[in-house]
Amino acid sequence: MPQVQESQAKKHRSLEVSQAIDSGSLFQVRQMIKTLPSAGIAHLLESSPPKTRTVIWELIDKDAEGEIIQYLNEDLQQEILSELDAQQLVELTEGLETDDMADILQQLPLQVSSQVLLAMDEQDRHRVESILSYDEDTAGGLMNTDTITVRPRHTLELVLRYLRRHDSIPEMTDNIHVVNRKDEFLGILPLNRLLISDPNTDVRDVMRKDIEAIHVDMEATEVAQLFEQHDWVSAPVVDKNGKLVGRITIDDVVDVIRDSAEHSLMSMAGLDEEDDTFAPVVKTARRRALWLGVNLMTAVLASGVIYLFQDTLDQVVYLAVLMPIVANMGGVAGTQTLTLVIRSLALGHISPSNSRWLLIRELGVALINGVLWAFVVSVIAYAWYRDLPLSYILGAAMMINLVVAAFAGAYLPLFLKRINIDPALAGSVALTTVTDSIGFFTFLGLAQMFYL
Repeated sequence: MPQVQESQAKKHRSLEVSQAIDSGSLFQVRQMIKTLPSAGIAHLLESSPPKTRTVIWELIDKDAEGEIIQYLNEDLQQEILSELDAQQLVELTEGLETDDMADILQQLPLQVSSQVLLAMDEQDRHRVESILSYDEDTAGGLMNTDTITVRPRHTLELVLRYLRRHDSIPEMTDNIHVVNRKDEFLGILPLNRLLISDPNTDVRDVMRKDIEAIHVDMEATEVAQLFEQHDWVSAPVVDKNGKLVGRITIDDVVDVIRDSAEHSLMSMAGLDEEDDTFAPVVKTARRRALWLGVNLMTAVLASGVIYLFQDTLDQVVYLAVLMPIVANMGGVAGTQTLTLVIRSLALGHISPSNSRWLLIRELGVALINGVLWAFVVSVIAYAWYRDLPLSYILGAAMMINLVVAAFAGAYLPLFLKRINIDPALAGSVALTTVTDSIGFFTFLGLAQMFYL
């Protein structure tokens, strides 16, 4: 219920801002923007058409631009960043956390990002470069370098004095990392233990050594799974030598989970999760054209199968009426299995040891549904045309296509993942090709055997 109210409030604010801009009340718009949090302003920008968006961005305080831009989708980020020079970009990223600065620089051309890095002070540049050296979809690309470290021989009193010397501590700090002289990770000192334990106690006596650090090359999706399993707020990141190089916080993991969900949803339609809702017509058309071309090829393939049985269709015209039933039922059944398997792969539920069981289970489900719905469509076909052979043909083709669809829906994502192709992106097209082609071929092939 609170989420629904928040969504309605966002829509109301967007409408108010649009009406204020249309009426020319820019002072009112500026005052309204100032009352919104950074994420709220980013949402407002993403929800606005290009003209309105330009006005809103010009009314935003310069000091707030860097905080806002990190919440925008990549398309909109690139559009804004492309109009700034190196000095403006430095000012924009000033004060941002290291991982957020790295995310922004990754959207820029190499020449521009190099200029921005050179304009930074040495310490910030070194931190950002350390993150940029890792793939953005790994723990190294997610991590932040703002870690607080102590040695195991230090007393808790010394640690507390050390913390009080800071003006502030990094956000979402729930643990202090314990390292040796070589900066090798040894464990964590939870803040609650630090606060309630005897100040004269050594860190080694209250630290937790059972924490396994995340390797810097671990995939972001695996990191998200670990956070979910252990309910972490933050986690240390180490390199191949066991040295502490940074930490990952829950806010970055939430972004990974959200991006993964959006990717799975949008990829099935051939879209990018970072696509701008209000992108220009030509840009949007160009992106969608490729996917439409791929789908056209699969449709041509299915039509080619129908062409093989053109003589049969000429003699038994009502076969054309019943063909879509077989293909559509197979497509739905296959999509059910495909969606389940893609989700399970994303959650890490499927492994070589249990994939065979899953395949057998899906084939069993398809067989039961195949018998059920084959009987139903057979009765419908007989009621329409009073043709007993036709009802048998339709029922047999339905059962065969549902079983094939289940097999394809279960196996295709595993096969695509094995050859490093995104199952969410290519799975639906491949499945449609299989179910349409096999459905048409089975139905028309059986009809040709009976009628010709």
